[in-house]
Amino acid sequence: MKLKKTAQALLLAAATLSVLPATAATLKISHVRPQGTVIDNDIKRMGEEINTTTDGDVKLRIYAANALGDYTLVQERISVGAIDMAVQPASTATDRRMQLGLLPYLATNWEEAQKIYGNGAPVREAMEELFTHQDITLLAAYPVYFGGISLNRDAVEPGQPDVSKGIKLRVPPIKSFQLLADNVGYIGSPLPFSEAFTAVQTGVVDGVIGSGAEGYYASFRDVTKTYIPLNTHFEIWYLMINSERFHDLSDKEQAALKAAAANFEQRRWQQAEQDQIANEKKLADNGAQIIQVTPQQLAQTSDKVRRTVWPEILNDIGAEWSQAIVDKALN
Repeated sequence: MKLKKTAQALLLAAATLSVLPATAATLKISHVRPQGTVIDNDIKRMGEEINTTTDGDVKLRIYAANALGDYTLVQERISVGAIDMAVQPASTATDRRMQLGLLPYLATNWEEAQKIYGNGAPVREAMEELFTHQDITLLAAYPVYFGGISLNRDAVEPGQPDVSKGIKLRVPPIKSFQLLADNVGYIGSPLPFSEAFTAVQTGVVDGVIGSGAEGYYASFRDVTKTYIPLNTHFEIWYLMINSERFHDLSDKEQAALKAAAANFEQRRWQQAEQDQIANEKKLADNGAQIIQVTPQQLAQTSDKVRRTVWPEILNDIGAEWSQAIVDKALN
């Protein structure tokens, strides 16, 4: 009798558990800017959309300002499943072929940028494949800005790439940026981002290359006396998720995540150019001189960089693989 009651109790417990709602999935997502910035607000909006369409079964927990580590570390941790998601630049430290997405002057205007980096575009598809090799699923791209040069001094012939300027610039420790600085008349000095502000402030370097108006206003506005919008590269971040974590979600949850990611990207393409203009104005309002570079000067700089920098980068990441993608992107 006692055994029969025990069995009945176990069956009742099992039946009760079977009708309990599944535990909501909370996905940790990292990004590189402080709370309250445009990207932070855009992720919050995407999170609200995901929460609504999954009836609260999937939520985002946002970690701003590199709270989980810099973007290189975060990408490595997403690859092994220690962090779920991020919106950030692609790390070339994990695969040097990811320099393809940072190739200077691959796009020279916003229309070209969307054709090259947008959904279904050649570079985008190549980056998706590279992420897949790291057990990362690429959900969306997030266009940020065209890059420029921040100086803590006056500019010297900013639109003339053949003029040696005698100006030392901090460059990210990425080959493409080193070659870019050296080939447009500057002296590139690779330094980690964590050391860059102090290096400019103390005169170790005269300025910075590798970011744009938004990045310089966020991190270097107090040492930016001159800003040159030279369109040095197209800065694009990626919305990524650990592949195993993504496939653990139900079909409905995956679909909700993809739909919210697509909206997240579409809204950004519509707004990014205006945000770039607004951030250049912020620098100007903070006292920086904005140098006007003519279309002819941009074309001259672009032509030289494509001629001198591209062959070295494409050879470094595999010319046979990369040249085909570049040719397709430019056609």
